[in-house]
Amino acid sequence: MSTYGSLLKTPGVARIIAAQLTARLPNGMLSLAYLLHVQYVHHSYGAAGLVLAATSIGQAIAGPLTSRWMGRWGMRPVLILTTAVSAATVFAIALIYMPVYAYMIVGFFGGLSTPPVQSAVRTIYPKMVVSSQLTRLFALDASAQEIIWIAGPVVITFVAIQVSTVLGVLIPGVLMVAGGLWFILSPEVGRVRIPRSRRSLGVVLTKRPVLLALIVGTLLIGACAATEASVVSVFGHGGPQAGIVLAIWSVGSLVGGLALGHLPIGPWALARRMLLVAVGMAISIFAIGNFWGLSATLLIAGIGIAPALGVMSAIVASSVRFSDTAEAYGWVGTGQLIGAAAGSAVAGFFIDGSGALGGFIIASVLAVLGVLSATAFHRWHPDLRGRDSSPIPDTEPVPVQPS
Repeated sequence: MSTYGSLLKTPGVARIIAAQLTARLPNGMLSLAYLLHVQYVHHSYGAAGLVLAATSIGQAIAGPLTSRWMGRWGMRPVLILTTAVSAATVFAIALIYMPVYAYMIVGFFGGLSTPPVQSAVRTIYPKMVVSSQLTRLFALDASAQEIIWIAGPVVITFVAIQVSTVLGVLIPGVLMVAGGLWFILSPEVGRVRIPRSRRSLGVVLTKRPVLLALIVGTLLIGACAATEASVVSVFGHGGPQAGIVLAIWSVGSLVGGLALGHLPIGPWALARRMLLVAVGMAISIFAIGNFWGLSATLLIAGIGIAPALGVMSAIVASSVRFSDTAEAYGWVGTGQLIGAAAGSAVAGFFIDGSGALGGFIIASVLAVLGVLSATAFHRWHPDLRGRDSSPIPDTEPVPVQPS
């Protein structure tokens, strides 16, 4: 813990972490918020799944594209434009009644304009700390990131079930605007310029660690999203139990991230962390309907989530040039957003057909596929034991502008 404390004392680190988390918090809220809202309006998880699928298609297109734009036009212009458009689509879905196809169109444009905050901040991190601290900073970021993917949905679950699904969608929209402005106005966003990449779009995926992080990250967040939808379907709209279970899950992720984040990253690190997630999710199938049993099994699953995300950040950073980091994280972030939307969508269809059991099975299958992928491609995983995770320097110096 003293190591993380010294990191947070580094000028700007605590502030930039807080700002980017606030700006990215809607990423972990919107899938569940849309699922609950559209299901409430049209009385079908399947209809909600179609909206999430359309959103995920937009996100798939946006992630690496908008990340590369930051190298061409600068971080702030791209972040301002995408935040404004994306927030407008969120407010439209919350406040305007539409047929399913219209929700799908708006969701698609919302996904297409997802702000590339994750790519921006992880490109900034190597310029804020010395290289020996970078792996620990990624671990700390991943521990805090569980707020996005796990604790964020807890808030939406409580609000949408106990108050209103409209409010459940509005909250991410407000956070997107407020957090986006906080992050955009941070001095580091104006101080660090991403060099324009000389490579074609997508070439960064020839880096095997980037592709590994993309595949496993998509499966991991998809499993998490399916679990969230399944927990809500178990306990329904009549009480706070779903939110409490998800909160316990988030505690597991936070504890796991802080406890395991400092460990050396060897070639089997990602597979081991994913195995913990898969075991917890698989045994949760046998605890459906049991509040404490489900809480305990998801606590186990949660312990591996933040450490796995931290490993993914580290192996990506260590494998690409600085000018390509934004695009690399754009692809990984796109995978995670697609995983969140697709996991909720597929789980929604199975919940409609088979109840909560179907959703938990989908979550477990996705987690197991994540383990198998990390295991099968472990040779793509760099061995970072005894070395830092700094990006490969570009041949030209990185231009720095005053804020």
